[in-house]
Amino acid sequence: MKVAVQNLPLPSKYAKIIEWGKLITITGSAQLIIQVIGFLSAIIVIRLLPTKEYALYTLANTMLGTMILLADGGVSTGVMSQGGKIWMDREKLGLVIATGLDLRKKLAIGSLLVAVPILLYLLLHHGASWLMASLITLSLIPAFFMSLSGTLLEVAPKLKQDIAPLQKIQVGTNVLRLILVGLTIFSFPWAYIAVLASGLPQIWANLQLRKSSYKYARFDQPADPLITKEILSFVKKILPGAIYYCASGQITIWLISIFGSTTAVAQVGALGRLVMVLGLFNVLFSTLISPRFARLANDKRILLGNYIKIQIVLFALMALIITIVWLFPAPILWILGPAYANLKNEMVLNIAGSCVALIAGSSFSLYTHRGWAIKPIILIPLSIAAIAVSASLIDISTLHGILLLNIYVAGFEAIMHVLFSLIMINKIKVKTHGITE
Repeated sequence: MKVAVQNLPLPSKYAKIIEWGKLITITGSAQLIIQVIGFLSAIIVIRLLPTKEYALYTLANTMLGTMILLADGGVSTGVMSQGGKIWMDREKLGLVIATGLDLRKKLAIGSLLVAVPILLYLLLHHGASWLMASLITLSLIPAFFMSLSGTLLEVAPKLKQDIAPLQKIQVGTNVLRLILVGLTIFSFPWAYIAVLASGLPQIWANLQLRKSSYKYARFDQPADPLITKEILSFVKKILPGAIYYCASGQITIWLISIFGSTTAVAQVGALGRLVMVLGLFNVLFSTLISPRFARLANDKRILLGNYIKIQIVLFALMALIITIVWLFPAPILWILGPAYANLKNEMVLNIAGSCVALIAGSSFSLYTHRGWAIKPIILIPLSIAAIAVSASLIDISTLHGILLLNIYVAGFEAIMHVLFSLIMINKIKVKTHGITE
């Protein structure tokens, strides 16, 4: 006799596994497409730009990242931290995002005033004419301003874990970027054209993000003075560290651009494109892990358990990536073209340094999304001391030496951020049945 089987609710453990499986599948598959398209765009630029032009392109892209980081100054992290507390309320979440957008506009001016003279100096130092240096600098402006609002407009969908629309927008943006790069770089192999073609699609992306974000946050409101004060208090804690990371996060490029040759700058930039595979993990982390960690209850056991699981998984994945690159360097370097075929050891060192930096960055992201920050008076002197000691032991005028320095610095930062995360979590009291122990 056949028995009718009724649809019973799954145990919470299996429901969570299914939920995470769906999220990772949606995000992972979309990010795989995004990374492949982005990688194709990068390879087109590497292969078609002359070595000197690619060196200038590398400097411009590095400075763009620095400008965005300076203009953010911890605002996006502060918005995520504040938003994680009231993410169910559309009005309040919108007010937090509107305040963040207002703050970023003000910080953007200061970022431009600091970054533009430095970029012009470096471009001229590596042989660009005043006209070319000016065109490259101007080509950064659209990408700079669009990226500033783009990351804040993603906060609401990330907190709500409405991931699919974000992935569609990112796929569309990268397709547009590939088309623009493909149409322009063949006929105009100049650095400023490549920079402009890469940045313009972000305008379309922001228009789509506004529509997606507005469903969960009504951000067409004036900035709130009280929220401004709260975010700024967090920014004051994190800004000195953010300024430091502008330098240390791209220390490879900065040092090689000052002490090395133009060819070495191009080589570092080309190797950096191979690290794009790690972008998949970065996006998965910032989309799925950090927002959920920000939402967790302030309970020591819950936070510590989740934190340790995250770090174990990250460490295993990074070890696997380094092993694959070490075993198969030649086929991977073939992608970059013959000009970079002799960089086998350097490629392994570059990937290793990037993997360690990703582990450091994950801890930094997790604890800042909880509203925690290392005191700059501790962070910066220790980090500078680590760089100074490492640099005194290595020949930083060579590409090999610069990449070794990158590993040492990233390793120090990883240890520091992991220890700080554990210390902060350990300070939280355990809750049992609603009672704090």
